[in-house]
Amino acid sequence: MRSPEHSDLTFRFARRAALLIALASALISGVVAQTHPPAEAPAKSAVPERSNKESTTPPSSSAEPVIPQVAIVRPKQQSWPAAVDAQGNIQPWQEIHISAEVDGLRVNSVLASLGDVVKKGQVLARLNSASVEAELDSATAQLNEAKAAQAQAASTLERATRLAPSGGISKQELTLYETQKRTADARYSAALALVKKQQLRLEQATIGAPDDGVISSRTVVEGAIVQTGNELFRMIRQGRLQWRAEVPGDLLLRVAPGQEVLVKSPLGEAIKGRVRQVSPTIDVATQKGAVFVDLPTDSNLKAGLSVSGTLNAGKRQVLALPASVIRSRNGVETVLTVNQDNRIEIVEIKTGERRDKFVEVLSPLDEKTRVLADKIDTLTPGDSVSILPRAAAPAAPAIPAPTPAN
Repeated sequence: MRSPEHSDLTFRFARRAALLIALASALISGVVAQTHPPAEAPAKSAVPERSNKESTTPPSSSAEPVIPQVAIVRPKQQSWPAAVDAQGNIQPWQEIHISAEVDGLRVNSVLASLGDVVKKGQVLARLNSASVEAELDSATAQLNEAKAAQAQAASTLERATRLAPSGGISKQELTLYETQKRTADARYSAALALVKKQQLRLEQATIGAPDDGVISSRTVVEGAIVQTGNELFRMIRQGRLQWRAEVPGDLLLRVAPGQEVLVKSPLGEAIKGRVRQVSPTIDVATQKGAVFVDLPTDSNLKAGLSVSGTLNAGKRQVLALPASVIRSRNGVETVLTVNQDNRIEIVEIKTGERRDKFVEVLSPLDEKTRVLADKIDTLTPGDSVSILPRAAAPAAPAIPAPTPAN
């Protein structure tokens, strides 16, 4: 049996051993802490690690797609010249037919030829007037004879008139003298008329130009016997030409006298003219009307030439888009528009006149339509887009104010 002293000693030894073991454990833990510092919390290191991976690896298929930003343009109302294109022939302003006015005379000489510029009264041809001169001489002799008979009848009537009151002559004789006087007067008038007729025929034996102009045709030849009405020459009066333009009926309503015209010469020149007259009717078969345009006398155009031209028929309002936003394929013109859901749609359009870098839109767009102004070759119908703010969008070229035609 152990004594109380032995038990107390054993207890003290055990307590010291426990203290030594605890102290040794604490020392070992301190050394380990100094040589192996603790790692950072996983929550703090997870974010940058994932960020580095995202920066080097492509996004997964489940990532949200990027919506492209686009610029738009809207159709705008513009004032453009109302140009009317037409085709037609050059013709004389007035063409005079110069014909023979006497029968049976031979052409002695022809003094004008095709293309000659002549003045009013200038001699173009002379006819043989010998027979006319002889007839004029005969008529003049008859006139002189009638004049003498008229003078004698007048003298006889005067004497009879003086004697009648005294009874020196009967009333029957007085009446006879009065009749003779009237007969003599009539014969004189007839002779005078014959002289004038022969004088006129003599004048007509000389063919003269009725006005200034250019000889456009010559059919007379020397030695020919002319008849009344035979055409000898044609002349373009005053050398003036006109363009007879054939204009569709609906466009004819825009044309008015005084409007400027540009006629295209086959040599490439643009010749200025002015509308003189507009036809009051439209041809039922062709549905076209004639517009007569005065041309300058110094133009190099020739009568009979078929040319085209443009009539400046004032101004008209058009809905216009830049040509760069319009796509054309197989004759079909389209634009890409952005609908209210900001998705791309393709719209087929009808266009009209083209001017500078712009195109007239006839249908079906309006001024509120949002038309894609860029990326038209990369986006397709159904794609979602976002609209760039006006300040950030690339500026579309402004539609210039139309310049009036010269």
